[in-house]
Amino acid sequence: MKKILLALILIGLLSCVDNTKKEEDLGSFTEVEITYAEGFSIYHYKDFTKVIVHSPWQEAEKGLVYILKNKEIELPNSLVYDAIIDLPIEKLVTTSTTHIPSLIALNKLEKLVGFPNLDYISSKAAREFIDEGKIKELGKNEAINTEIVLELNPDVIFSFALEGQNKALSKLQESGIPVVYNGDWLEKSALGKAEWIKFFGVFLGELDQSIKAFEDVEQSYHSLKVLAKTSSKKPTVISGAMHQDRWYLPYGTSWQAQFFEDAHADYIYSHTQGKGSAAFAFETVLQDAKQAEFWISPGQYTTYEQLTESNTHYQEFDAFQEKNIFTMARTTGETGGVLFYELGPNRPDLILKDLVKIFHPDLLKDEDFTFFKPLAIE
Repeated sequence: MKKILLALILIGLLSCVDNTKKEEDLGSFTEVEITYAEGFSIYHYKDFTKVIVHSPWQEAEKGLVYILKNKEIELPNSLVYDAIIDLPIEKLVTTSTTHIPSLIALNKLEKLVGFPNLDYISSKAAREFIDEGKIKELGKNEAINTEIVLELNPDVIFSFALEGQNKALSKLQESGIPVVYNGDWLEKSALGKAEWIKFFGVFLGELDQSIKAFEDVEQSYHSLKVLAKTSSKKPTVISGAMHQDRWYLPYGTSWQAQFFEDAHADYIYSHTQGKGSAAFAFETVLQDAKQAEFWISPGQYTTYEQLTESNTHYQEFDAFQEKNIFTMARTTGETGGVLFYELGPNRPDLILKDLVKIFHPDLLKDEDFTFFKPLAIE
């Protein structure tokens, strides 16, 4: 028994050594600088590029490795990967609206041939392509129409997963269409989410353009942050709303709360820590935040009347009485998709601009809102 155990340990050690050697055999590489995002890495080798998605979904046990190469390139037999993507990509499918702004920014929207739940798409450029029949309806995201996808025969499918690989996408992958999982939504910072444009840039042959696009967003964001700090006021703010019997709001360690801090506002629950959303009883929030000067993102509500009909006690908040409640749910595309969810992750500078304008209106008098609007008074 001891001999068997020793043999297994030896095999394991040799495997580790062999894997290290295989990586060394791939030759030298250069790594693309990623400043804020933690979820992916890009490595350029002589004949191919390796893209690693470290966290493709929550609680993922391992990352996913994608190899990008020109079609005529032969890869080393020792290379370990989850999917190969032949370049250039001529046709693609994506399943998240957050991917679309990157395609637009990189002038590659014409490569998008299919998307599930087309009504969720808000951007005017994409809506025009839909109206022209250039982007096909693929059904529901959780049960994508595989027959239509096979007919479209895209070079790659960009998708996301909450808890593991999608069965329909696994079936498409088995048919020979590579599926690339994007983990931008798992990033902990707003600029980290935005930096995923580099991810699309390397796949679409526009890495330099994607780096420039991100640097513009980064510079804009930091300029707005500095501007906000010039205000002598730091107004108090609350967020969220009731769902069933609990008030759900962002933790103080969340990227949403970071927006409030960068916009020079005092978030009532900045001291809280955790993942996801914090949940409190209504009475607790009323006690803590009754005198908050602003109320941002009150759930799905778009009017004061809707808030009152949901819970008459909302009227007790100062922000309600002073009509200082702002929502992003009023800014939608022509088919009802909320623009914030599509464009916001790519353009945190525009989110910050809106918040600075809300909290410190004298600083941005001539700027228009991109996402947020005052709750409607009916």
